[in-house]
This record gives sequence, structure tokens and C-alpha cells, in this order.
Amino acid sequence: MPKLSHLDDKGAVHMVDVGAKPLTSRTAIAEGFLEAQAETLDLVFSGDLPKGDVITTAKLAGIMAAKKTSDLIPLCHPLPVTSVKVAIDRINNTRVRLEATVKVAGQTGVEMEALTAVSVAALTFYDMAKAVDKAMQIDGIRLLMKEGGKSGLYQADT
Repeated sequence: MPKLSHLDDKGAVHMVDVGAKPLTSRTAIAEGFLEAQAETLDLVFSGDLPKGDVITTAKLAGIMAAKKTSDLIPLCHPLPVTSVKVAIDRINNTRVRLEATVKVAGQTGVEMEALTAVSVAALTFYDMAKAVDKAMQIDGIRLLMKEGGKSGLYQADT
């Protein structure tokens, strides 16, 4: 098993020093799912939910979350994110797929930013629609792809 980079020689937690690493272009894509009643999704996707535009608000929340990841995850580096895109698509009567793509030219990857964007977008969706459907479920949040940096390309099994 490789040595964990967030532990020093004595086993204490520390932030990894990436200062000597070269700037490279990096991208990460994450996905997640939200399950809800068909009637709830009908209201959301028709724009008839009384609380407002769920889709736009959830996308915006995901974008904002990606930029704030280092404030939420203790050992994440603050990154000069160059692009965040959040997509929200209804894939059947009761299921929504959320996807976040995050890019940076930096010294460390943006996997956590993509995962945070999807998570917060899903939570915002839930928050805005919970008045009509408290039984919604969020699941399947995972990294789909990352590229750039020393470890190169990773693609999840589909």
C-alpha cells in the first residue's frame, strides 16, 4: 500500500506541500443521483414548484460549492478553478442525474471540487423540493473521471 500523503513521518495529519509541483491542466467529472416521486419531478422540471427554479438554483449552488471546497474539506488546497459546469437531467420518471465538470491549471487535482459540486447541487435540489417530497434520496455520488497530474487519467467503470 502506498504511503498516505496527508500523514507526516510521525503519522500526524498535515496539508501536502504541492509548491514544487508544476502547473498542469487538470479536469475532474463527478456524478450523483436523486430519487423522488414522479409528481415532484414533474413540478420541478415544469418550473411549477412554488419555491422557485430548482434546477438553476441547484446548478448555481454546485458552482459556488466547487469554488469553496477548501473551506469545507480540511486538507484541500484552495485552487484557482477555471471552469465549473453542472448538469441536471431527468433520466426517468423518478430519477435525476447530476454531473459536475471542474477544471483548473494547478499543482493538485480537482476531484474534491467536482464531488463537492455534485453533492451540494443535490442537497440544494432536495432543500428546494422537500416541502412536497421529504422522502427524496441522494445516492451514487462518485468520481467518473480525472485527468492531469502525476497519476494521469482515471476513468470509473460504467
